Amino acid sequence: MIKKTWANWKSSHIGRLLGESLRNQGWLYGIAMAAMVVVAGTTAGTAWMMENIVNAMTEPEMRSKVGWVALAVIGLFFSKAAASYVQAVFLARAGNRIIAVQQERLYEKLIKRGVGFFSRNESSGLLMRVTNGAQAARVLVDVVVTSFVRDLLTLVGLVFVMIYQQPMLSVLFFVVGPVALVSVRMLLKRVKAIMQSELMALSEIIKVLQETSGGITIIKVFALEKHMTGRMNGAIRAVEERANSISKLQSVASPLMEFLAGLAIAGILVISAIGFGDSEPTTAGQLMSFITALLMAYEPAKRLSRMRVVIETTLVPIGMMFELLDEEEPMRERPDAKAMEPGPGEIRLKDLTFGYKGDTPVISNMNLTFEAGKTTALVGQSGGGKSTIFGLIMRFYDPDSGAVEIDGQDLQGVTFASLRQKISYVGQETFLFSASVMDNLRYARPDATDEEVMEAARDAHAHDFISKLEYGYDTPVGERGAFLSGGQKQRLAIARAILRKSEILLLDEATSALDAESETLVKKALDRLTENVTTIVIAHRLSTVLEADKIFVIQDGEVLEEGNLESLIEKDGVFRQLFDHQFKQPAAEGATSPQ
Repeated sequence: MIKKTWANWKSSHIGRLLGESLRNQGWLYGIAMAAMVVVAGTTAGTAWMMENIVNAMTEPEMRSKVGWVALAVIGLFFSKAAASYVQAVFLARAGNRIIAVQQERLYEKLIKRGVGFFSRNESSGLLMRVTNGAQAARVLVDVVVTSFVRDLLTLVGLVFVMIYQQPMLSVLFFVVGPVALVSVRMLLKRVKAIMQSELMALSEIIKVLQETSGGITIIKVFALEKHMTGRMNGAIRAVEERANSISKLQSVASPLMEFLAGLAIAGILVISAIGFGDSEPTTAGQLMSFITALLMAYEPAKRLSRMRVVIETTLVPIGMMFELLDEEEPMRERPDAKAMEPGPGEIRLKDLTFGYKGDTPVISNMNLTFEAGKTTALVGQSGGGKSTIFGLIMRFYDPDSGAVEIDGQDLQGVTFASLRQKISYVGQETFLFSASVMDNLRYARPDATDEEVMEAARDAHAHDFISKLEYGYDTPVGERGAFLSGGQKQRLAIARAILRKSEILLLDEATSALDAESETLVKKALDRLTENVTTIVIAHRLSTVLEADKIFVIQDGEVLEEGNLESLIEKDGVFRQLFDHQFKQPAAEGATSPQ
């Protein structure tokens, strides 16, 4: 039974957190705990010394010992002050290390998660787990350590002084203590539920702030200021109400303890005045020592009574933190995964079936070959599975059945790093980091020289506009590239792909944000870039795929047609309908006229 209880406690959130923290920061906590023992001992010693202090002041025969008593008092208070300093410093260092370690672990877990994870979880919720969870972990460890070492030992020491000085009067203390603990226990059930609601409301505040920052243009255009202000005010009021509720519950413990302490002190004064239970006379020093110990016991007893309330408020965010840390990662690198062997970059999809929800396939039994060194275009209506093919090639997802191979190597048997090194990608939405232009380009190849970076920018026809920026290549681009236009961001993304020099290039509407002149220039750069590179292009504007070596028409997760431009037009099928619709001219004339 004891063994099972111990195992359950070790696996609980509190047991895991304390075990990890004390194991990893053991020496810091060890020094802090040693200092706490000194604090507890000197606190009890102060109450003990009150007998000598009072007797030295009131009894003539003790006057000769005043000097020694004074030195003892100085020693006690100096020791307590020094120990309190050591305790605070090392406890803070250990607590800060807990926050850092937990945040590092959480981010490491997040960065390894697949793309699908981030599409299922809002960033505001993840932010709450990383920040609040780590902070709550520190608070919980701190309160447990200080409560069970400093406060408990202090209380034990003071109770010993009380019993030694006045055994009968101490009985009243043991009557008041359990009453206070039972009262506090009644508060705990409500605290947990309120804390969960408060975290949800805090997440809503973060969400509204993120949406305001990212969608300010839409907010202004559609005059949504009032609507967004209402959402924010509602979330803020919800946090305020729940914070007030938690504060009210937490604050009940202190007045309750104070009232009960007042009753105890009043009772002790009355009992001591009438001399109840005294078998021998009580000196003024003994009574003063007892009352001092009783008054000093109030603070550690109060902190111990509030400990459970604090623990309950921290267990909610800590539970959310561990939920994230413990969640299984469906996209994992196999233990025996090998680096990809060099090859020309031929890609094959073999009998491939995949669905995001498992029961609804987005791609069904697909067989495709993307020839090495050739340009292949994927066209068709939105939602047909084209971007999903890209995700499978980059191994953001694993197929439900079948395989994706590059140069005959199944992607599930190779390392992520070697696979991603083989691929460059330019998507519809260009993401730039909040850094300089140079840094954003160099992320593609950290060892590239400044000249290589600039050459890639020239090939993407980005060098001219970069040179005109305030600090040239050292100009910050802002959050998500906010300081640049859509066309400028897209040209930087293309320059980034050029700099990477990978065997495989994936272009998902890569020229969609460019004006006609920039598109013409970038197309010329892409022509050079795609020479002898396995290139797959997703495009809804057919003008961007007219020169592809092969075109696949994808619809509802299946390949409806394949061939080059001329053969697909001659088939008079889905592609020809798309072609005629976009160029609004007879198919017979459309094969060569669009440029």
